[in-house]
Parts: sequence; structure tokens; C-alpha cells
Amino acid sequence: MTSFKIAHSDAGDWSRIAKTLAEDLAGDDGFAAPSGEDLLGFLYVTDSLADDIGSVITYLRQTTGIDDWTGSIGLGVCATGVEYFDRPAAVAMLASLEKDSFFVFPAITDDIEDFPAEGKAWADEVSAPFGIVHGDPNNPNVGLIIEALGLVTNGFMVGGLSASRGVHAQIAGGITDGGVSGVLFAPSVEVATGLTQGCVPVGPVHVVSDSLVNVIIGLDGNSALDVFKDDVGELLSRDLTRAAGYIHAAFPIEGSDTGDFVVRNLTGIDPERGWLAVGEDIHAGERVMFVRRDPNSAEADLKAMIEGIKGRLPGPPRGGVYFSCIARGPAMFGEEGKEMS
Repeated sequence: MTSFKIAHSDAGDWSRIAKTLAEDLAGDDGFAAPSGEDLLGFLYVTDSLADDIGSVITYLRQTTGIDDWTGSIGLGVCATGVEYFDRPAAVAMLASLEKDSFFVFPAITDDIEDFPAEGKAWADEVSAPFGIVHGDPNNPNVGLIIEALGLVTNGFMVGGLSASRGVHAQIAGGITDGGVSGVLFAPSVEVATGLTQGCVPVGPVHVVSDSLVNVIIGLDGNSALDVFKDDVGELLSRDLTRAAGYIHAAFPIEGSDTGDFVVRNLTGIDPERGWLAVGEDIHAGERVMFVRRDPNSAEADLKAMIEGIKGRLPGPPRGGVYFSCIARGPAMFGEEGKEMS
């Protein structure tokens, strides 16, 4: 099976970038899909192109003749071995897939009732098990929409939030925004997924025994702060300000067979009452642990994730999509390109 075509450029303004992408994606054989297949385009641009993202996707659609595109805007974008930050840049990939094996849908902004009826009919017919989605961080319903989308399709959703110092544009055919958009895939599109946190646990999993909104009051029947101090050790306990940005709360994902967890920031510590505030609403009975984030842990976990995927693949992949956190990249690894290397 042939690899998907990829292209990336930071050639200057949007027109030169779009032209370079189109030329590189065309290659020697143009944009004709193999017999019995359709082409799906992925496009990601840096927020330095925020005002021109519509022009880029319009040029690519007109030049390639491909209508089905998905993607988003980010503070940086990455491709094989390279990363682009703080300058106009874009990356694109063309995936040739079996006909009628994917469905691109525009932004769902309020609730799952906004999901197109034809998409629901398609998902019901093929039992779509997988989707790549992009969310607008300014929409408070994004989490609920993604959860509902997974329930409606019985599919597993991966992806990321758009990130921009300007508009939070997404791509679903053309430009869309304000909610959750993306593409669903039929079972004939075989995928393998992995998650790398960049964090390592500093203590065991605890049970929330008392909470209020996003504040953890008690863990395992003890003061939340006392448990926290036991886990992070004496050095950090003596100066809790050093834990900021270094120690985080992590919530194990129910049903995960790989030990995955969702990481949330610690947003406040009340030393008088022994409470901890986190960037997530908390309920009694939930499980939580504390994790450490640093470049060495992130690198080790990333390598472990990659080796895990390699071990599960039956052969070389045709292509891949990598979503990274805005706290990673140069901010974590110290230099542009190191994460991709």
C-alpha cells in the first residue's frame, strides 16, 4: 500500500505557501485517486496565517479538485522532522481511502442535534468506530459535544483544540468554527492510536472523599493537602510555589487498558484549610493522582508511546496525524524541532 502524500511550507505569505503545498502534494502523478478510492485532505496552519486560512484552503480545493478537507489552526504545526512556530506555515496530507469510508462534518456548536442527519445515517450504516475531531476552546460545550458524538457514533474520538492568538478557525470542507468539527471513518480505515502525557506519577491513585466544584477537600478520608505533600516529598512541601507548573492532577481514564490519564493543572492551594483547586470539576468517589511534568519524563514517555504503536502495527503506516499540547514543543523540549526529531 502506498504512503499518503505530505507537504509542508513556510515559504512566506499565504499564496506562496499554498502554491508550494499544492505542487508538492501533486508530485509526479497529480491528484487522481486510485480506482475505488477517494482523497481526504488534512490541513493545519499556524496562527500567523489566521487571517488567510480561508484563502489557503480555497486555493487547495480549487487546485487539487478535492472537496473533503479537515484540519485546524494552531500556535505551531509539525511535519516529519520539522516544527514551525511564530511564522506563517502550513502542513498538509492527502490520504487515499476506500470510497465512502469517511464523512467530514462541520462544526457542532450547541449540542449533538446539530450533527448533520446524513452524517448520522452514514455512521449508523457503517458503524463508524473512529473519528478525528477539532474543538474550539472558547465553546464551553466542547467536552459534552465530543462525548455525545462518541455515544451517537459508538466511535473513539481523538484530536485537539484549535489554538490561536486570533481566530480559532477549523477546516471541514471549507472554514468552520465555534464548536466541534472533523471526520469520521468506517471500519475499513485501519488505525492505531497512542497517547503520551509527558508526565510521570509521583504517588499512588487516591479517591476523592470530599469536594466542592473544582476544589478537592479530602483524599482517602484525609486532608487533600496532607496527601499531596506526602506524594510530592519534603522539598516541594516546604515551598509549595515550586509545584506550580511542575506538579499536576491526573485522572485515570476508566476502561483504559494502557494506564492512560487526563492531566489538569493545579490552580490553587489553600494551606489554611488544606484544599486543592484543579482545572476540572470534581466529585466525591473520583480517582486522582499527582504527576510530575518535565522534559526528561516527556521524552521517555513519548519514546515509550512510539515503541508501543510500532509493536502493534502489522507493517509500516501509510501516514499519521500527531496532536501536541501548546505546553510541549519548544516550551518543554527547549528548541524547535526536538519533539519531532
